[in-house]
Formats: sequence, structure tokens, C-alpha cells
Amino acid sequence: MATSELVPARKPSLSPSELADAGALVAEARWNQLAADWRIFIAQGRVYAVATPQGRIVATAATLPYGGRFAWISMVLVAGEYRRRGLATQLMRRGVDDLVASQLVPILDATPDGREVYRRLGFKDSWGLQRLVRREPFSAAFAPPAGVVVRAIDDADWPALVAYDAAAFGAERGAVLAGLRGRLPAAELVATRDGRVVGFALGRDGRLAAHIGPLTADDDGIACALAARALDGLEGPVFVDLADAKSALRGYLDARGFAVARPFTRMIYGTATRFDDAARTYAVVGPEFG
Repeated sequence: MATSELVPARKPSLSPSELADAGALVAEARWNQLAADWRIFIAQGRVYAVATPQGRIVATAATLPYGGRFAWISMVLVAGEYRRRGLATQLMRRGVDDLVASQLVPILDATPDGREVYRRLGFKDSWGLQRLVRREPFSAAFAPPAGVVVRAIDDADWPALVAYDAAAFGAERGAVLAGLRGRLPAAELVATRDGRVVGFALGRDGRLAAHIGPLTADDDGIACALAARALDGLEGPVFVDLADAKSALRGYLDARGFAVARPFTRMIYGTATRFDDAARTYAVVGPEFG
């Protein structure tokens, strides 16, 4: 089929059949996302898609705005038989143009293969992260620092937790975080000291593995205690997308059976200056959400 016969569209929502097509693209790429992840983009952002005349979605990209400051671009997927036709670049450029027109700075997490492509589109390297994977459970005990309590999140914690996250992430994203709640209860944790939030973790289920993130904390000891509590409650494969700078948590995870799956580079359109608090950013939600 010629590229000219394909139908581009911005999708405020995906129909059930289109959601199944999007899931097929994820499965073909061997990515981890589920329908629940697509629904976050549908509710909070925008999905760009290319379809055949028969209505089958064969390429996607998605954008997710944060706090009127910046926005994520992700879920750039193309079905195998439609690759090398420029569809991914076309969708990326449309997303970037729309975000810039809305005065939002585009950000993405690039694989090594995508990094050079995104540089040509105007993105600059900001900082690195690694996807770590645990295949089998290991003992994960780690005592929290003195005076710190690590426990399950309850509803009363939520306003303070969202405010803590906004200060660390660089924008308010409570609606996106709310879309993670209930998906991986073992990882829904808050750390407090004298009643004040000093760290938290969330997570989600996935096609290939459970995924812990974000993990945000005031210091290494709190971050390791949050990770330990989450891991002790999880069976099977686990992903953590960990900032390269966080060597203490990296050492802790390495000692408990984690290995590198792939690197990512966080890239920002037109600048290398990050929006988040590097000191408190340990593990991110994932390359699709930031």
C-alpha cells in the first residue's frame, strides 16, 4: 500500500477496535504498555495515528502535557510492514509542532537508535537513565533511615504526595499519577518523617513486567527503603527506569538481581536544561510518561 493511501489523524480517543490495534503495535515492538496506559493518553493528552483505508491503525505517537510548561512525546510505533516510509518522523513532527504552538516544551526519552533521529528534529541530550530488570525475586530487606516511616499510601496522603511530586518533577501531574493507582498495590508507598512526605513510589502492571516508578525521595536511604518495600511484595519480572546519577540505589538493585536491559537518554526540544529536581529524581514513571 502506498503511503499516500494511509489516513493521518489526531485522535481525542481511540475506539475499542483502534485500542486493540494500538495494543498490537505494542506487542509487535515487545514493549510493556497495556490498554490502561493508552487510556491515560486518551484522557490527559492526544494520540496521533495513521490508519489504512479500512481503518486499521498502523502507526501512532502520543503527547501528554504537564502543567502548562512542557509535554511528553512517546508511543512512536509503526507496524512492521509500514516502516521506512517516514511515518514515525511525520507523526513526531506533527506532535512537536502542536506542542510548540501551545507554548509547551517537548521532552522524550530516546533509545540509542532513536537518539540521532531526535537530534535532527531539534532535541538535545539532557541526562541518562537505564532500564533495569529483575527476572527472579531476591531478598530486598533495607531498613529506612532513623525517623522515617515507609507505609502504604492512603487517600489522606494524596494531596501532600502530589504537591511533593510536582516540586520534584517540575509540574503538577496528579491526574497521571492517579491513573497508576490500584495497578501495582505493592509499590504504592509513601515515606514520611514527622508527618511530612519525604519520598514516595508508585507502579503499574505491564505486558512483560511490573514497573516501579516514579520513585522520588529526599535521599538515597529513603529511596532504597522504598524500593525494598516494593520489591518484597512483587513476584516475577520487574522493571525500574533508574537515573544514571543514582549510584547508591543502582548498587542496591544490582546486588538484588537487577541487570541492565537498555539505556535511555532524556532529550528536550531546543535545550538541555532539565525541569525536574535531579536530587530527588531516582526512578521515572517510564519513557512514555516521564
